[in-house]
Amino acid sequence: MNIKVRLAVMNFLEFAVWGAYLTCMGNYLGVAGLGDKISWFYAIQGIVSIFMPTLMGIVADKYIQPQRLLGLCHLLAGGFMLSCWWMGMQVGFGNELQDKSTFILLYTLSVAFFMPTIALSNTAAFCILKKNGMDTVRDFPPIRVLGTVGFIATMWFVNCAYYDDGFGFTLADNAHKFQYTYMQFFVSGLLSLVLCAYCFSLPECKIEKHEKKVSLMETLGLNAFRLFKRKQMAMFFIFSALLGMCLQVTNGYAGPFITSFKGMPEFADTFAANNATLLTSISQISEALCILMIPFFLKRFGIKVVMLMSMFAWVFRFGFFGVGDPAMPGVLFFILSCIVYGVAFDFFNVSGGIFVDQECEPSIKASAQGLFMMMTNGLGATIGTLAAGEIVNKYCQWEGGFLEGDWQTCWFIFAGFALVVGIAFMLVFNPEKK
Repeated sequence: MNIKVRLAVMNFLEFAVWGAYLTCMGNYLGVAGLGDKISWFYAIQGIVSIFMPTLMGIVADKYIQPQRLLGLCHLLAGGFMLSCWWMGMQVGFGNELQDKSTFILLYTLSVAFFMPTIALSNTAAFCILKKNGMDTVRDFPPIRVLGTVGFIATMWFVNCAYYDDGFGFTLADNAHKFQYTYMQFFVSGLLSLVLCAYCFSLPECKIEKHEKKVSLMETLGLNAFRLFKRKQMAMFFIFSALLGMCLQVTNGYAGPFITSFKGMPEFADTFAANNATLLTSISQISEALCILMIPFFLKRFGIKVVMLMSMFAWVFRFGFFGVGDPAMPGVLFFILSCIVYGVAFDFFNVSGGIFVDQECEPSIKASAQGLFMMMTNGLGATIGTLAAGEIVNKYCQWEGGFLEGDWQTCWFIFAGFALVVGIAFMLVFNPEKK
């Protein structure tokens, strides 16, 4: 099979695992009695990303080939995610989880092994492409776009699939859609195990052997932190963390926000209010298209302009949610918010990964990708998600199964933050001209 096709399949499965629950988990947590902990569930992804991607990057650079380590991580992540599904199934839909602490622990272990796989999949793809004489800037984005297609595919599946308590499938009850139940964790866990098996069929990514003596820092893989000595890279990582504060806000709260309109009689029967996951999948469709534009924009304008586009796109992402509603014409603002998400996410995450790969030496590439992941999905996402949770909990409350309140103020606060970060980045980040 063609190398690009094989890597595209890897990316499809990688993000299909995440798409099964990332944007709709909040709806189930509310039903399971964990509605006030939504921000913590997304923050956990950030907390583990502070150290796990870096640690796994060290292992991939020094001890285990990245494509094999990718498979091992998915084996563990999938197993723990299936355990979450099993706990939910034991109490049944509509009932609160009895042992919430164990559920949170299992979820934490699952994402602890999943989050490093995002950086590991990039490392494996870059290594295999270069080994076969290909250009990462030109050839990686079309491969990465299949990851977004996988994310969309599982979003649509969990939005449209129905489930009853007898572990059967039915079209009888909208409340039993996968997007409202523990079945989203089943889909994610199963796909992780499939990807685990697939990873061991990928070409080798041989670890570089060094004959010379190396320092303790190099042995531990911590030499990637040397990148902070370069002003350009230090500023890049700092703003990556600041922009990373935006990453999980809409993943955690867009679903509960749009679904909350079901509690209002004038919006209860609208398509958008009843299909929040399907509506927000427009974000991922936009993401898929925007990935294909990255080679042009990155080569034509450079990393600074591309990241500025991302930052100001986040302003519109949040702002459009603040002024929209599920009925016409308000729903058009929801759709616009989803469209600009492609620029907001891709022009930061994917371009940032390529930029880091170009700026560091071969011996620390996996560690550097882990460091980028730590700053964005680790420090940034953790602080941002917890702060967003405090803001949402201040202005909104769970009422009758819906998270209702002053959502507009919340979205405008988030938009204001993104605007300030964008202006500051424009003024102080000046990368080297090449």
